[in-house]
Formats: sequence, C-alpha cells, structure tokens
Amino acid sequence: MLAYGKNVLYMTSPTSIKKVYVSKSKQDKELFDYLKKNKIHYVVVEKELLSKMTKENHQGIILEIEDFCYNELEDILNGDFLVMLDHIEDPHNLGAIIRSAEAAGVTGIILPKDRSITVTDTVIKTSAGAINNIKIVKVTNLVDTIKKLQKEDFFVYGADMEGTDIRETKFAEKKVLVIGNEGKGISRIVEKNCDEMISIPMKGQVNSLNASVAAAILIFKMGGLS
Repeated sequence: MLAYGKNVLYMTSPTSIKKVYVSKSKQDKELFDYLKKNKIHYVVVEKELLSKMTKENHQGIILEIEDFCYNELEDILNGDFLVMLDHIEDPHNLGAIIRSAEAAGVTGIILPKDRSITVTDTVIKTSAGAINNIKIVKVTNLVDTIKKLQKEDFFVYGADMEGTDIRETKFAEKKVLVIGNEGKGISRIVEKNCDEMISIPMKGQVNSLNASVAAAILIFKMGGLS
C-alpha cells in the first residue's frame, strides 16, 4: 500500500518500507541522509508521477509500504481503555481518532470488517504516525465483541446526544468507548448492548460535533486527561 509525506516516513519502521519515491524538486539533505542511513531504497522521479499515484498532498514523498497488519482482539484485552468505532466511513475521521486515542494512552481500536473504513494511505497520513503505536483490530460482529469484552470486565460506554452528561459520569477502571457513524450515530443493536450512553454538554445552537472531535473530547475525559 502507499503512504505519503515526510512525517509519515520518519514515523514508519524502515523495515516495512519497500520503496520511497521522491520528487526531483525535493532539495532536502536531511531527507536523503535519513534514507541512506536506514538503507531505504528510493528513486527520484518527476513530481507529476507522484501526483498520478495519489490525489492527496504527498509533499513530494510517497512510500510503498507493507500492507497494514491488524491485531487480534486477544492482543488488546490486557489494556484498560479501548475504543470501538461503529461503521465510521471517513478516513480522515479514523486517522484523527487514532491520533487522539494514541495520545491519550488508549490500548486499541476496534473496527467492524464490513461497511467501515479500514486503514488506508489517507488514514495513515492523518494519524501523523500514531497508527504505528496503537493496536488496530477488525472484528466480524460488534455486538459479539461487546459481549466478549463485558465478560472480561470491560464497561461499555456509547456516545449519544441523549446520554448521561460526561461531567456526571464516574468511569469504570476498564472501559470501552463506542463512537457511531458520522451520519447515523451508533446503531440500535449496538446501543442496546452498551452498559451506558454518555453525552458531551453543549451551549451553542449546533447540537452535534464531528465524529473525530467528539471522540477526542470523550477519549481525553474518560482517560482522566481533561
């Protein structure tokens, strides 16, 4: 798969990089020194070729990397704070949530295999390298996964505008935060299986937030960092 940008290059393990494409217009001694020092194979090409490879802002650098390796659910059960995403569709939202979750010390992020964005080049770019420091799990069924987590003593909180004010919520030691789809929110069957629904208090006329913004607020609040 492809990734792009200088920051992503520095955040990616050199052993997982197959090749780096660098624009001819890129005059960056630090960059080339890094590539040579880490024995990363690179080629210098016309900027137009890079623009054909991706429509995103590549900053003159495109990485060809190993396909993203997902973790198993068992790999994150030893943590005390997990985030589950109920069919998030926007790669920028997923990348931003990964970045916030990693910064707040979340152990892992759970995604459904179907009808959901998965890890793409845009997700990697938006996460600003955080994706390399957090475990991402794909599961077949979110409800079955919730039930498994509850058996492992996790308390599951779902984000909803009608939920309990987070300022009045005492969070469990082992917890899962469920964030719903950008347009539909948390599905009814997932909501039914959550232990408690929570909400962010608002004072303005707008009664909803972008999924990644809401996730960041809740993640830091639940993690005791706000």
